[in-house]
Amino acid sequence: MSNAWKAYQEQHQDRFLNEMMDLLRIPSISAKSEHQSDMIRCADAVKQSLLAAGCTRAEVLPTAGYPVVYGERIIDASKPTVLVYGHYDVQPADPLELWHSGPFEPVIKDGKVFARGSADDKGQFYMHVKALEVMDKTNTLCTNIKFLIEGEEEVGSPNLGAFVAANKELLKADVILISDSAMLSMENPSLDTGVRGLSYIEVEVTGANRDLHSGTYGGAVANPITILTRMIASCHDENNHITIPGFYDDVVIATDAERALINRAPYNEQAYKDELGLNEVWGEKGYSTYERTGLRPTLEVNGIWGGYTGEGAKTVLPSKAYAKISARLVPNQSSEKITEKLLNYFQSIAPKSVTVKASLHHGGEPYMTPIDSKGYQAASKAIETTFGKTPIPVRGGGSIPICSILERELGIKIVFMGFGLDSDNLHSPNEKYNLENYYKGIETIPYFHKYFAEA
Repeated sequence: MSNAWKAYQEQHQDRFLNEMMDLLRIPSISAKSEHQSDMIRCADAVKQSLLAAGCTRAEVLPTAGYPVVYGERIIDASKPTVLVYGHYDVQPADPLELWHSGPFEPVIKDGKVFARGSADDKGQFYMHVKALEVMDKTNTLCTNIKFLIEGEEEVGSPNLGAFVAANKELLKADVILISDSAMLSMENPSLDTGVRGLSYIEVEVTGANRDLHSGTYGGAVANPITILTRMIASCHDENNHITIPGFYDDVVIATDAERALINRAPYNEQAYKDELGLNEVWGEKGYSTYERTGLRPTLEVNGIWGGYTGEGAKTVLPSKAYAKISARLVPNQSSEKITEKLLNYFQSIAPKSVTVKASLHHGGEPYMTPIDSKGYQAASKAIETTFGKTPIPVRGGGSIPICSILERELGIKIVFMGFGLDSDNLHSPNEKYNLENYYKGIETIPYFHKYFAEA
């Protein structure tokens, strides 16, 4: 079986790469309405790829927003069914001037493919499409496979919950398999045991009813940018502990054993700093880098703007200032509760010299998967088979908003089996995905189906 898989993949790996790159050329940016036609075109391309790989049914199904792509290959109703989740939408590519090549013109350099969506998530979900083809063409399918590929993950999956609730029978399965995460390294493979939740808000601060001359009015009228930056600065204390009242109330404190487990992962602080161009790491006092990015909640400013930012000088006292702010949440924290605390905080600390409007963009709940589940054990065994090492269980720092909804509606557990790397520049210019990781994923995924069927 394994020899047949390897032979087929090696014979077709150039085509596997070219097909993935074709998908990367479609600018399927869900956050920007001008890409609506690209989103529809990408959904259809995913549908066609599923049919070509061996799905006997593939459809583009509507939601209240962008459509989902559903595909299935059912070989035997008595066999277990694996539901593969992924997303075909990508982050905006801005700032374009920082890209070394066009974000939607894939370039291969140093064994990596550079393009928006290469690791998040087109390259990763496409591994599953090609793994299906490998198993189908070698007549070794041992599970039923369903695909749920959505188009709104990067904007918080606002319509997928309703779709899942209305299509429980269609999506009925025994486990959900997701490749939308990273491993520590190819030398030290890992499996995420969970992802953090998210609360994403926007704050608007208004001073005067128009932009003013900073000489005529400066010193007499509050500057919204100054006020906003003071408000943001007040969100952390000198130990980088979040000061918003009640923020930590529901946090489940990690046990010493769990902290020891996550810190067992190899970590070279100097290499970490060098790779990011840092002089020093930063974060909540009393926690390691892995704990800060997995076990602990965070609050970050994702964007801030106001006043004159064009070329040259303009002495203006702006009327407005804005910031986009997100919190990453850990188990037992509620995105609804945290959002309410964030919105209330910025309203409550606003001085009378300005008015503040704070609003929600989107949110999602944290999710944990048990490492003693059949799905996790199958994934661990699959990684061990192809990497030669048992993967290290770690918590992922990112968020997949739909996870808790999928489990609630379908009543099954999720397994995270990502093949990306933290250094893949997700959400940043020059996003990339190592070809070695792409091919290793295609090699490994069939083993997951084999071991899950045996379990």
